[in-house]
Parts: sequence; structure tokens; C-alpha cells
Amino acid sequence: MDQITPTREPDRDAGPDRTTRQAAIWATVVALPIAVLVGLFAFSQINGGGPTAGPSPSADPTAGQLATPVEMAAPELAERPAVVCRALLSQIPPTVRDLRQRPVTAGAEQNAAYGEPPITVACGVPAAEFPPTDPVWVVSRVCWHSVEQTDAVVLTTVDREVPVRVTVPRAYPEALQWLAPLSDSIVESVPSATSGIPSGCTG
Repeated sequence: MDQITPTREPDRDAGPDRTTRQAAIWATVVALPIAVLVGLFAFSQINGGGPTAGPSPSADPTAGQLATPVEMAAPELAERPAVVCRALLSQIPPTVRDLRQRPVTAGAEQNAAYGEPPITVACGVPAAEFPPTDPVWVVSRVCWHSVEQTDAVVLTTVDREVPVRVTVPRAYPEALQWLAPLSDSIVESVPSATSGIPSGCTG
């Protein structure tokens, strides 16, 4: 009788199991860093670690200067000029072109200033004295006489009941161009003179 030797059943799952385990290991190796990165990103977003806002615009470097009063004299005015000047100062604009109004040290009812360096406005000043041959300039229906100084151009009205003086520093080119907004207020609040108006003011 032939002897039958039991044979062992081949391990059919050995190969596939090994392959599956290797694949799982590699998947874990690849997935773990990705999960860590995703977690870190989410944490940084929750804690404000995302893109940071750019620096906020710096404050206006002239803001402190504009809050500082401009040194101006305030001589005592007679009753009529004082009334006219108060009317003018109540009508002047808050800005002259791109220059903001700023406080003055004295006479807020007759003085004003704009920008840095300051353009100043003084109401109730002495009448301008000049030769009849000097030129005069009409800006927005107000007639002005100008005097060139080293650091500024001084312009004074010559056709108004109460003279108004505007001083424009050399830092601002074309001094006459700064007069238009002020001239409009002067027309509204300062009556025209009845005599002594230079002929150049009337054309």
C-alpha cells in the first residue's frame, strides 16, 4: 500500500498580506506629514497666523503742526472794523485750496491761518501805501496790492472799507492763486470802499 504523506496547504494569502501591509505603511508615512501640515495651517489661521495686514498708514506728519497756534498780533480795532472783521472771520473757508485752517495765538475774530508754513489772514490792518504806478491785481472781484519780501509775498486789499492783509510764504508758488477762496469771503462780508480805490482796480 502506498504511504500517503500529508502535504501542507500552500499559504495563498502570504504574498497579498505582505503587499497590503507594505502599502498601508507607505500610506501612513505619506499621510502623516500631510495631516500634520494641515493641522498646523488650521491652527495658524485660528490664532491669527494667516497673512498679516500691512503697516497702517502713518499719521499725517503735519498734524501736530496744524494744531499749534500761529503767532499773530491782534491790535485793538475800532467798533466798525471790529464788526466787519468778525463778519469776515465767520465766512472764511475751512481750507484754502489744500491747506487746512489752524488756530492763532490772538485775535481769532480778526486773524486766521492756513497750513504749514502758515498763510496768514489779518483783518483791520492799516491801509496799504504805495506809488500810483505800482500794479494792483484783481482776484475774484477783490483788488490787491502786493509787496515782495524775502520770505513771503504780502498782499493787501485796496478796494475795501476795511483792509485785509494776506501773507503767503515763498514755499507756495504763485501767491495770487491762493487768494481766490479768501476773495470770495471778502466780497460777501467786507463792503467796498467808497473812495480812494486805485484806477487799476476798476479797469
